[in-house]
Amino acid sequence: MDMTWIVGAVLILVAVVVGLLAWRRLRLLREGGVHVAVRTHRNGNGRGWHLGVGRYQGDEFVWYRVLSVRPGPDRVIRREGLEIADRREPTSPETYSMPLGSVVLCCRDDDGGEIEIAMGVDAMTGFLSWLESSPPGRSVPWAS
Repeated sequence: MDMTWIVGAVLILVAVVVGLLAWRRLRLLREGGVHVAVRTHRNGNGRGWHLGVGRYQGDEFVWYRVLSVRPGPDRVIRREGLEIADRREPTSPETYSMPLGSVVLCCRDDDGGEIEIAMGVDAMTGFLSWLESSPPGRSVPWAS
């Protein structure tokens, strides 16, 4: 009898956690988020990708990992100093862990840190537009 109660409690706890993760993902997507996979350590076997939801917040692109219970973003990518070093198609082993139709952007920041971001073509168009736009309060000399 005691074992049945423990198993039931564990199953209820698992269902609650899965429900909270699904609710969080839907909330992020409804607030303007896009499906994005991120990898911070490059390797040749296609591993290390993490699926999540990214959102724009001013000069920052915040990324929330899908299977994280962390209340805040798991990664913050600042627009200032970020540059795209390369753009490529994903390799076969990589495609399992990223959104369908993704393109991989290999990026560098001012500190020399590298990050790979994989997103669909529509999301990438928005990301490139955000990256190339002028931050609020700054003038772009060639636009005047």
